Amino acid sequence: MTKRKVIIRRCDAYDQGTLERLIGEGMEALGMRPRGRVLIKPNVVTANKEYIHHSYTEPRMVEAMVKVLKHQGGAESITIGESGGIGIPSRMFFAESGMADAAKRAGVPLVDFSEEKTFKRSLEKAKWHTTMEVARSINEADFKVWMPKLKYHIVTDLTNALKLNVGILTHKERFHYHDDRLHEKIVDLLEVGMPDLVVSDAVIIGKGFESSPWPVPLGALLISNDPLAVDVVAAHILGYDPEKVRHLKEASDRGYGSLSISDIDVSGDVTVEELASRLHGVVSPFQDLQELDTPIRFYEGINPASGNICDGGCICSIKGVLGTSEKKNEGSMKKAKPGAIVMGHYQGDVVHPGETVALIGKCAGVSGLFEAGKVVKIGGCPATVKDLMLFLLHHFRIKSPALDPRNMTLLIWYSLVHAIMKRVRPLMRPR
Repeated sequence: MTKRKVIIRRCDAYDQGTLERLIGEGMEALGMRPRGRVLIKPNVVTANKEYIHHSYTEPRMVEAMVKVLKHQGGAESITIGESGGIGIPSRMFFAESGMADAAKRAGVPLVDFSEEKTFKRSLEKAKWHTTMEVARSINEADFKVWMPKLKYHIVTDLTNALKLNVGILTHKERFHYHDDRLHEKIVDLLEVGMPDLVVSDAVIIGKGFESSPWPVPLGALLISNDPLAVDVVAAHILGYDPEKVRHLKEASDRGYGSLSISDIDVSGDVTVEELASRLHGVVSPFQDLQELDTPIRFYEGINPASGNICDGGCICSIKGVLGTSEKKNEGSMKKAKPGAIVMGHYQGDVVHPGETVALIGKCAGVSGLFEAGKVVKIGGCPATVKDLMLFLLHHFRIKSPALDPRNMTLLIWYSLVHAIMKRVRPLMRPR
């Protein structure tokens, strides 16, 4: 069995030459050689040139990865692929992040998995996501390079190699089991999304809502031959006990490897302890709604079908919408109109006479005393970001990023392009 290795290299800036050297040295130390059809999967969950700059893998890292692969030889073809978040066409995020330009400079195709032909596969180890529509680029890949962006996460504590697999899903399936089963769903996807090589962008990590975060300089690359091993190391760096990070514990329980860092060969020129010390005192907002500085009160309810707090569903959606709004218009949470938001079925009293109370999700309700001046209901399971952006925020006098003229223009244009390419690309011969 291959020894699980994680190499941590000091990297304080996105210098192209330095990135190429460190990635090349890391692959050499791991004995990695590209073969056949190579797929590079970065994180391009969201991007906006005006206010979202650290949610995605730095394009210069991906460009450096392509150059290293070409230099090493052995790759029949190289493709960069991703399916961005919140149902918005990935092409928009490719352009806004600079990933499209990087792919063009590197001379390799950049594909949106949601536009490709898909192949239905059964997942034998899965608990929930037992089948999956797998995009052609993933299905035909001989060598997978996962390039996550290390960030704090509003639901899963951290996002790195394992969580990156949510982006191998097409938009059609992305929100399946994205509720209180999210932690198990992430592990389900590892059956298809098992990378050969992981190169994590930890030069600048993100805190807050991971899709529109604030930057935190960390100054490192994490290079590994095992996704769970690199996530265990990442958890220690961010200050989490891997045994308490639910998707990591789930992966270990399913036989993907130990969560003990002593079972991992960790090497490099900077230590886990040194990196962890750089993050001492860092607080990641929106992980806990109750700690936000806002007159809005939050009531986190359960999914009645399971009895679990629906952290990966409507609670996640609310955190994301508010986090994005705050990133676009800092201070909007503090200036919001007083009221309350109930997510799921809340077991207790919700008493807000004369104020707006929003019930979020199709199962939303209150088991105890309920008083409100105005009730707003937004259904869905989970409630969609689109509906929350358009129909919720104004009730609390929070500006919606979705109504920004530039954002609306981009969305309309890229939605049209996406609609065309979704019909055309499956007919195209793979490159």
